[in-house]
Amino acid sequence: MGWFHRRGWRDLIIGLPYLWLVLFFLVPFAIVIAMSVATKTPTAPPFSFGGAHPWVNLSTYQRLLTEPLYLRAFLISLTNAAATTLFCLGLGYPMALALTRVSRASRNILLMLVILPFWTSFLLRVYAWMGLMGKSSWFNQGLTSAWNWLVPADWAVTSLPLMHSNFAVVLVMVYTYLPFMILPLYASLERLDPILDEAALDLGSRPWQVFLDVTLPQSVPGIIAGGLLVFIPAAGELVIPTLVGDAATPMIGRVISDQFSQARDWPMASAVAVALLALMVGPTMLYSHYQARAEGTK
Repeated sequence: MGWFHRRGWRDLIIGLPYLWLVLFFLVPFAIVIAMSVATKTPTAPPFSFGGAHPWVNLSTYQRLLTEPLYLRAFLISLTNAAATTLFCLGLGYPMALALTRVSRASRNILLMLVILPFWTSFLLRVYAWMGLMGKSSWFNQGLTSAWNWLVPADWAVTSLPLMHSNFAVVLVMVYTYLPFMILPLYASLERLDPILDEAALDLGSRPWQVFLDVTLPQSVPGIIAGGLLVFIPAAGELVIPTLVGDAATPMIGRVISDQFSQARDWPMASAVAVALLALMVGPTMLYSHYQARAEGTK
């Protein structure tokens, strides 16, 4: 009892997050890895170990590396996720920087506007974009008019095919994940000392030089954190590509879902999920290494 009063509550509080990770990450991940080396069967569940089947079947990983469907889906997913991250960075950095330059009252209002989309249903927002990108919507007609004004008359169209394309997927993902870029950038930029910018200006630097030499290098941790928060969920996105994307160019999340639900090939779906997680762990470990090195140099 004395130990519990002195250290028990502390150990309990520290241990709860680890218990959560073990129960809801490590155990499910171990199950997925086990299924990825199983053999597909017409039973329920649709996989088996041992007996007439090998205990470890690596044919799923061989198919993953050789069949064009999976290689193409990974390439499309990584390309769309990278494009989403870059667009979010290009839009989010000026917005985050502007948040640090306004008054405290205005900053609170603008921060509320940044997180305001989270107050509504994610599916409702995606369906709203589906309506906006429809052929008869004002959004589509406005873009069509701009297109017809910019291109020769021979290239004029009655409406732009926005829906069911990678453009639609990237557009909706940029809208969805933009706050995940703005908030880490704002947290990083808000901690910067404005005296450094003033000193650089006093020494003769132009505003763009101050940004490149002082502000941007110090905000790299926020850029990396925001990039990971956008890139990782965007690469495995399922709902947005399913609703607004092209079925002929599926992202990897759609492939995993189809393998589980339609093809009933759980070992193949598990192998794809393991490969996707392995791809996502790499950037996360690089960020952790960079963050630890940056903190060690302070």
